[in-house]
Amino acid sequence: MQATDIHAPDYFHKVVDCQWACPAHTPVPEYIRLIAAGRYTDAYMVNWASNVFPGILGRTCDRPCEPACRRGRVEEAQAEKPEPVAICRLKRVTADFKDDDISDRFPRAPQVMNGKRIACVGAGPAALTVARDLAPLGYAVTVFDGDTKAGGMIRSQIPRFRLPEEVIDEETGYVLKLGVEFRGGTRIESLKALLAENYDAVFIGSGAPRGRDLKIPGRDEAAKHIHIGIDWLASVSFGHVTSIAKRVIVLGGGNTAMDCCRSAKRLGGDDVKVIVRSPFDEMKASPWEKEDAAHEAIPILDCLVPIAFLHDGAGRLTGMSFDKVRAERDASGRRRLVSTGAPPQVVECDEVLVAVGQENAFPWIERDAGIDFNEWGMPVLNDVTLQSSRPNVFFGGDAALGPKNIIWAVAQGHAAAISIDKFLHGEDVAKRPAPGVTLVSQKMGIHEWSYDNAVSPDLRHKVPWRDVNAALRNIKVEVELGFDVQAAWKEAQRCLNCDVQTVFNTGQCIECDACVDICPTDCITFTANGDEADLRTRLRAPARHPDQALYVSGDLKTGRVMVKDEDVCLHCGLCAERCPTGAWDMQKFLIDLTQAGRGCRDKNTSTTRAL
Repeated sequence: MQATDIHAPDYFHKVVDCQWACPAHTPVPEYIRLIAAGRYTDAYMVNWASNVFPGILGRTCDRPCEPACRRGRVEEAQAEKPEPVAICRLKRVTADFKDDDISDRFPRAPQVMNGKRIACVGAGPAALTVARDLAPLGYAVTVFDGDTKAGGMIRSQIPRFRLPEEVIDEETGYVLKLGVEFRGGTRIESLKALLAENYDAVFIGSGAPRGRDLKIPGRDEAAKHIHIGIDWLASVSFGHVTSIAKRVIVLGGGNTAMDCCRSAKRLGGDDVKVIVRSPFDEMKASPWEKEDAAHEAIPILDCLVPIAFLHDGAGRLTGMSFDKVRAERDASGRRRLVSTGAPPQVVECDEVLVAVGQENAFPWIERDAGIDFNEWGMPVLNDVTLQSSRPNVFFGGDAALGPKNIIWAVAQGHAAAISIDKFLHGEDVAKRPAPGVTLVSQKMGIHEWSYDNAVSPDLRHKVPWRDVNAALRNIKVEVELGFDVQAAWKEAQRCLNCDVQTVFNTGQCIECDACVDICPTDCITFTANGDEADLRTRLRAPARHPDQALYVSGDLKTGRVMVKDEDVCLHCGLCAERCPTGAWDMQKFLIDLTQAGRGCRDKNTSTTRAL
């Protein structure tokens, strides 16, 4: 293998698995160390710079960082149930314990505007991220939304028992106070009419506002008792729906279905069931969402395909019939659901919530407005720039590439803001700014580091819950109570500081193997070079995850190379402490992913685009 180029921006970035997995690339170990130091406001601002909504995401994020967390893999051989660091709930800690007034930490609204006007359609996380990035640069940003308050799906589709309204108000307010004009209660009915108002660029972050229906026999006859999940959640959120029948079926296996069933339980549903087509383990809902439903005694019945809505002939829903299926896979691994041939199962109910997916809906975008759509009715976009076929119109969030989650919407908002800024400066939007990378030694003495390198043996700490009986009595009472200061500190200690990298200097190594002897996970090996597949078989500890990199040195004096399996490194620094020549050092890696502004632009371009 070739010697590893540790100066390539992506190499150590991938080693920080949590940050690499986060669509917004939040520097997770950095803010966790700040939490451990009691610097909650600093930790909040580290989050805010990248993910914009720490308090919201600390309660609702889909947590792509946690399955990637190295802690879970390191515990594989030691713990019965290895678990990652509670990254998401530690994010909430930064919001819960930050200073009451942090207004001086945010960018100031610009005193001088640059003369460019941006329209954002929708006030969800993608559009608010665009506004957050562009308003401080002097752009006049106007955000339009049909609802009277900002937040989009954050406000309308996430129940208050998961996300209190005051948290939404606070964090959307931080964005609007940057000089953003918010026109709530203003629904855009025509893109052509909006473009006629001479905005220099338009960002469309209108979400995926249409829930999929289920057109099976009985749907029309019992329509009064069958509701589309996301529409029903919005009605609950805005106080239009305050009760539900006793027996409720929720159809669907995603997070929306979990929100529907838990909401129904709080609004009077005594017998609430979730029924899903797929096997339980293949449901789209996050594992913790399913656990939350189970905690509230809501059963999930799997492998049942709806056949018909049953009714009494006078419009009253009486139940549903289902076909019992099993999952089979063909040679390519593609799944299909096959009927078991058992008689149809009938489940009695009074109301049904249909949460089987969401679709984009753009009836307000005229098909002669210059926006190309594909066969599925989605805008044709560049996946990186999010620019449409009309150069001054950009998309983001669910409206761009289909329904995902809040953190993806934020990431796309950052990307679109870069594109808009470059476009309005007459630059090629496809030319993206390279990230900045720094590596800084953490050495403070011969055997001292500027970070706490002790590895905590603790298993994951559980976030305390409100008593379930009290929680079910009020739909606005938050269920999770969050970590207190002591529990947050203990959970923060589980972080392995994966951004503090072990950096090897080939020229200083005398091949004494002291680092090999002291490494607690046997992740360092000195051996003859070879191709990667061969090297992986000759390591001191088996390399179980081929997607994790091998750090390979240049040739040493004996002809061997140092090979380090990044997968199970604890970043404890013992190799650097033991090394007699200083060939190992612990260096903190920081990647600066440039956002909209001067840093993202071509340094040789100073013109602006006139439209």
